[in-house]
Amino acid sequence: MGLEAIIIALVVGAVAGWLAGQIVRGVGFGLIGNIIVGIVGAFIAGWLLPKFGIPLIGGSIIGPIIYATIGAVILLLIIGLFKRA
Repeated sequence: MGLEAIIIALVVGAVAGWLAGQIVRGVGFGLIGNIIVGIVGAFIAGWLLPKFGIPLIGGSIIGPIIYATIGAVILLLIIGLFKRA
């Protein structure tokens, strides 16, 4: 994995984590936490969404951001459930 790929993954993770934090209110982790949530969310979406027949959207950077945001929202909802318990 080259430096360019790492930078793109960090940017996608940051944007996806921030968007997920805006969608799921009350479960924010700051900039570094949002990047981690976004990257983990991308892995969750990459594993879970194809099982439901949902392919990766688009060919530009917007598709992976949407995909990672969906996964990050799922992750934040699961974290929110554990925080309440």
